[in-house]
Amino acid sequence: MPFVTYLPGTAPLVLDSPHSGTDYPDDFGTVCDRGTLRRAEDTHVEKLYSFAPALGVAWIEAHFPRSYLDANRDTTEVDVAMLDGGWPAPVATDAAVLSKVRLGKGLIWRCTDDGVALYERKLGVAEVQARIQNCWQPYHAAVEQAIDAAHARHGYSLHVNCHSMPAVAASHATDFPGLVHADFVVGNRDATTSSEALARLVCEHLRGLGYQVEYNHPYKGVELVRRYGRPAEHRHSLQLEINRKLYMDEATLAMNDGFAPLKAHLRSLVERLLQTDPRDL
Repeated sequence: MPFVTYLPGTAPLVLDSPHSGTDYPDDFGTVCDRGTLRRAEDTHVEKLYSFAPALGVAWIEAHFPRSYLDANRDTTEVDVAMLDGGWPAPVATDAAVLSKVRLGKGLIWRCTDDGVALYERKLGVAEVQARIQNCWQPYHAAVEQAIDAAHARHGYSLHVNCHSMPAVAASHATDFPGLVHADFVVGNRDATTSSEALARLVCEHLRGLGYQVEYNHPYKGVELVRRYGRPAEHRHSLQLEINRKLYMDEATLAMNDGFAPLKAHLRSLVERLLQTDPRDL
């Protein structure tokens, strides 16, 4: 089975889900049990947006789990202390990036959101390079291709990076452990990856449906919006986080009664975006 699904679209909108993968590779070599690892997934996010391709929306989905490799991190976000040899490529030096690496949440995770170690071994340099080649590179190639195609067809592109978040932030998940999350968090890295107007439109649409929505807190967006969002070129990228309590039982991972109405509301948001030309906002 391929590590990435890419369904090209015809609309200006591109959706991607980098963290909903559930196919655990045989070479993972982790000491964590599967139940613990699955808490890291954005479970069922791909099902919430399953209507999108029929609307002409491009869809990219990772099948590998984020604990194996996090496609929403740059390839420089490597914890070199995890490796059995010297890393031959550049390593990030930005303080904000390093804070996530120290939490164990770089390109290759060191621990779960609750601080449980994933490995009792050093990872081989070639092993990490293979994960980048097999997972990170094809995922980003698909996202870039989809956005470029949308922009070429329409003169602008809209990209929503699709995520979910726990109801309460865990100890090693963010810089805000214990934070009770809103229903949605819309992030655009402080209006650097999309226009302010487009982000506000998304926020107000969701608030109009009765949801509590935060903007750029505690999630501003990471690599997939940073890399592809260039609003000055009419390339707009947003990160959208959904509180898992809205649609699933966080203990059992089973979908709850909120799943269907939430999916309908997400469809209404997608349809609104399909009717929106950000150049007119």
